[in-house]
Amino acid sequence: MNLLCLDLEGVLVPEIWIAFSEATGIPGFRRTTRDEPDYDKLMRERIDRLAAHNLKLADIRAVIGNIEPLPGAKEFLDEARRIGEVVILSDTFTQFAGPLMEKLGRPALFCNDLAVADDGTVTGYRLRQSDGKRKAVEAFNSLNIRTMAAGDSFNDLGMIGTAGTGALFRTTSAIAAAHPEVPAYETYADLLAHFRRFASEA
Repeated sequence: MNLLCLDLEGVLVPEIWIAFSEATGIPGFRRTTRDEPDYDKLMRERIDRLAAHNLKLADIRAVIGNIEPLPGAKEFLDEARRIGEVVILSDTFTQFAGPLMEKLGRPALFCNDLAVADDGTVTGYRLRQSDGKRKAVEAFNSLNIRTMAAGDSFNDLGMIGTAGTGALFRTTSAIAAAHPEVPAYETYADLLAHFRRFASEA
């Protein structure tokens, strides 16, 4: 079996927090895992900023409801699933993901959960497990599944390095320059061609 493990935000859909920043006019929400490799630090900043502006889960969901997949993302997934299996390994949250998964044809998704108070205040978050993307790929490898992983951010490097093959997709120039050993693509066609080559080697 050939399995393509993909990041979600920045790869298949726009960055949710950047969209939220644009909708609220609060620049601080623009920071993502492309900018901050410490995920816990980043999430605590976000939660503190939500509280400071009295923003609730419903406010975030209202923005997510208007987000569409990146152009060509759904077609890319459809074609990838003709070559092998696909799973999305994301640091997003179940409370965010539903509408986006519907628009992408409901691919398999492993992600995290928010802690939310009765009034909708986001009070914290619960990781599925620490370093979950890398550990998921390790688990797939242990089942003798041939894995390819692709993502755009610092938090994708672990799964990319653990997979049988990997690629960066629409990443920053700094991340690409720091990891010249990893192919970096800008188009779904190139990413799909990499997966097709990998699958053909089985």
